[in-house]
Amino acid sequence: MDITTLIGIVGCAGAVFYGIVSGDQGMSAIGNFWDMPSFLIVIVGCLMCMMTMSDSIGGFVNSLKSFLLTMKVAESNEAETIHKIIDLANVARKEGLLQLEEAAGDIDDDFLKKGIMLIVDGTDQELVSSILETELDCIEQRHNKVIGFWDSLAGMGPAWGMIGTLIGLINMLKLLDDPSSIGPNMAVALITTLYGSLIANWISIPVATKLRAKNRKEIMMKEVVCEGILSIQAGENPRVIEEKLKSFLAPSERNTMAEGDAKPEQGGDA
Repeated sequence: MDITTLIGIVGCAGAVFYGIVSGDQGMSAIGNFWDMPSFLIVIVGCLMCMMTMSDSIGGFVNSLKSFLLTMKVAESNEAETIHKIIDLANVARKEGLLQLEEAAGDIDDDFLKKGIMLIVDGTDQELVSSILETELDCIEQRHNKVIGFWDSLAGMGPAWGMIGTLIGLINMLKLLDDPSSIGPNMAVALITTLYGSLIANWISIPVATKLRAKNRKEIMMKEVVCEGILSIQAGENPRVIEEKLKSFLAPSERNTMAEGDAKPEQGGDA
């Protein structure tokens, strides 16, 4: 589980909760911030709008379920992927491209495995590049569609909060001859704005930002794989391939990878 997502969501909820109960009313103030009509206007209004914008009910449900992706830790390891590509490059250089078919049996990454099988089958290098880039574009399009769902929901929240506020203000203005109703009606009107702001700033924007970061990392790793596969097919030296793939990593990650390479050598000398 990605603990940063959990801490962030719970921490935001805790900060709002503390702000509510820290006043003179204490815990009894919680009731002031619950209003069923406001909840229905904002939450149901937002969800129904998002369903209208979705191409199907299944797509709408899957977009909502993508929230769970923010709780998962990415399993990809840049250094491990690069090491795997270098191992494959060594096999291809020493034993030939056809021997990669046997080595591909131990590969868990479907994208890498697909690329290896393409070059084993003797596919033209330009066609291999085109196939992998097309798949990469399709993956990014699917990811951007889900991210766009949360971006749109972030905009819907405050908008529907304002709709609820306007409804509350209209009801309040209709009862101006009753001063005792002005305060409660005004409070209800503002609660919808609060609900809309929470949807946007507590849930939607953080989720969209987290999914966007995960997308960038996954696409970067697949670009590493594409570059590695094409380099193997071109018959480049494994050391050259390694240096080329390291260019995708941040300097700190390159140093960590270099230290990991050095430890086995030191152990062997001993």
